[in-house]
Order: sequence, then structure tokens, then C-alpha cells
Amino acid sequence: MPTSETTEIMRRFNDAFQRHDPRAFAELVAEDCVIENTRPAPDGERFVGRAACVKLWTEIATSPQIAFDLEDVIVAEDRAIILWRLRHGERLEDSVRGVNLMRVRDGKIIEGLGYVKGP
Repeated sequence: MPTSETTEIMRRFNDAFQRHDPRAFAELVAEDCVIENTRPAPDGERFVGRAACVKLWTEIATSPQIAFDLEDVIVAEDRAIILWRLRHGERLEDSVRGVNLMRVRDGKIIEGLGYVKGP
């Protein structure tokens, strides 16, 4: 997959979180998508299939208590690395930094592996 296509998919994906508007998820997520969430420790919860993945990302994107600050997005062919800070308050202590390792196939997200810095 060309890097430009993956870049556009990641732009739309991240935009949904920035605007708290998950409508794009249904068309961005593949039927066989797999997410490994950042929690619970040690391995995170696994979500399999479009419905489960869209539901999880929709719950996160529409939460009024949190906001994502994008730090960087690195794309190489069918893979992307999204570095972010999740804020749940005004102070720096009210945030956590993390990364998502993403994979795209045939114009759809097929994998999202989430990791956070934390205790």
C-alpha cells in the first residue's frame, strides 16, 4: 500500500478523535480489524472485528472528559506510528503519553496496538 494512502487514512482516523466525531470509523475499519487496548495490564484487552473496534474507538472519541494531543504521526507503506498525549484534566499530571502501532490493508485499518507510558 502506498504511504500516501496510509497517511490519508491516519489523517481521517486522528481527525475523528480531535473533533470528537466518530462517523468516519465505520468506513476506515476493516471487517477483520484487531485492537489491543492499552489496558488492563499487562497485555491490554483485545477487540476483534469491525463492530467491536468501531464501538471501542467511538466510546473513546466521544468521551467529553478526554482530549488527544497528537505529537507525531510516522507512516511507512502500510504501517503508521501515532504518538499522542491523552489529557483528562488541565494539569500535566492529568495526562498520559502513548503510542498506537497501526496497520492498513486495502484502504482499511486492520490493526491497532496501543501502548502507554505509566506506572
